[in-house]
Amino acid sequence: MYLFENYNNSRKTVNPYRIYPAEMGRQNFGRLQVFCRDNRFAPIENATVTISYSGVPDSPVEQLTTDVSGKTGEVELPAPPIDYSLDPSQQAQPYSNYTIQVTAPNFAPLTIEDAEILPDVTAIQETELEEREVPEENVYVVAPHTLFYEYPPKIAEPEIKETAETGEIVLQNVVVPEFVIVHDGPPTDTSATNHYVRFRDYIKNVASSEIYATWPEATITANILAILSFTLNRVFTEWYRNQGFNFTITSSTAFDHKWIPGRNVYNNIGNIVDQVFVNYLSRPNVKQPILTQYCDGYRVQCPNWMTQWGSKDLGDQGYDAISIIRHFYGNDMFINTAPQVSGVPASWPGQNLNIGASGGNVRMIQEQLNSIADTYIAIPRVAVNGQYDEQTANAVRAFQQTFGMPVTGIVDFPTWYRISGIYVAVTRIAE
Repeated sequence: MYLFENYNNSRKTVNPYRIYPAEMGRQNFGRLQVFCRDNRFAPIENATVTISYSGVPDSPVEQLTTDVSGKTGEVELPAPPIDYSLDPSQQAQPYSNYTIQVTAPNFAPLTIEDAEILPDVTAIQETELEEREVPEENVYVVAPHTLFYEYPPKIAEPEIKETAETGEIVLQNVVVPEFVIVHDGPPTDTSATNHYVRFRDYIKNVASSEIYATWPEATITANILAILSFTLNRVFTEWYRNQGFNFTITSSTAFDHKWIPGRNVYNNIGNIVDQVFVNYLSRPNVKQPILTQYCDGYRVQCPNWMTQWGSKDLGDQGYDAISIIRHFYGNDMFINTAPQVSGVPASWPGQNLNIGASGGNVRMIQEQLNSIADTYIAIPRVAVNGQYDEQTANAVRAFQQTFGMPVTGIVDFPTWYRISGIYVAVTRIAE
C-alpha cells in the first residue's frame, strides 16, 4: 500500500476570511488567469468562469468571461502571507484554495476544485472543455502541494542506469519528446489512468507541485533542471517500457515526481521551463541524463541529493542555479543540451529573430503565425516575404500576449518553440 498516493479531499483548506496577525493592515493577494480551449486546442470565446472559495461554491467571488483567444483577464484573489511559503517551520498552509467553474454553450461544464493561489505570483489555469450534446460535468480535485502534504518519500535509485539493469537502450541521443505518458499512480497500480501530456506542460505541472513559485528564480531554475534531467533519464533509458509497462513516468512520489491532473501552474515557473526545457544535467563521460533525485530536506533527509528547502536557502544567499546544483550533486555536474526536440518543424536557429532579420527562418515563422492566426484571430496575419519587419514584430507581440509570454516582439528561444508548438497543435485541428 502506498499511503497518501491517492489524495482525498477531507483536509481543511485555508480560510480566506482569516486575519493573519503578522499581516494586520495589509491584505495579501495572488493572481489568477484562466485559459479555455476545446479538445482540438481551439479557443472558446464567451465561456463563463466562476471563481469561489473552496468549500463555499454557492458564493462566487468573481465571474469572468473569456475573450476571443479563450482567456480571461488576470484577477486578484486573497492569499496567505508570503512568509508561509518561505519558511518550512511554518505550519499554516501557504496557499489559498479556490473552485473554478467553467461553462460554455454546447460544451460539458468543467470544475477545478482546490486550485492553489500563492501570494504575489500569477497562477495560470488551463481548461479543456469537451463538446457534448448532453452535458456531463467534468471535475478535477487538485491534490495538495508536496511541501505541505505527506506523500511517500522517493525510493533511492542509482543516478546512472546500467544497460544490464534497463535492457536495450533504444535512443541513440537524448531527445526531448513531444509528449510523455504519465501513469497517475504507482507503477503496478493497474487501475491508474495513463495521460498523454505535452512534455513542457508536464514539467510545469511537476515544478508547480513540488516547489513554491514564491522562491528565488535561481532556486526555481535549479529545481526545474533537476526535474528535466530526471524525466529525460526516464525517456532515454525507456525505464518503464523495459519493465513491460506502457508509460513513460508515474505520478508517484515514491518512484518519480508528483504530477497532478488539472492543476494550475505558475507563470514565472512556466516562463523558466520555456527557457530551459532542452537542458539536462550531465557528468563527464556519461551519455544519459543524470537521474537527479531530491527531497524536501526538512521532513525528509537525503544525503548527496538536492534538498528543496536547502536550495531555497542558497537562492536567498545569491547562488546561481548551477552553483546550487553543484553544492548538492558535486562540482563535476554540468548543464547539457539535448540535440533534438520532437514534434516541431525545425529546431531553434541559435539566434534571435528581430527587426532587420531575413531568410528562411523568418519565412517559416511568418507562415506558422498565419496558420495560428486562422484559429487565434487576435493575431494579425502577415506577409510571407522572409523579412522581419514591423508587421511581423507586431504579430509576434500579439502571439506573446495571447499565450501569456513576455511581450517583446522578438522571436527568442522560448518564443520560437512556443510558436512551433502552437502551430503543430492548430494544424492538427484541420487534420
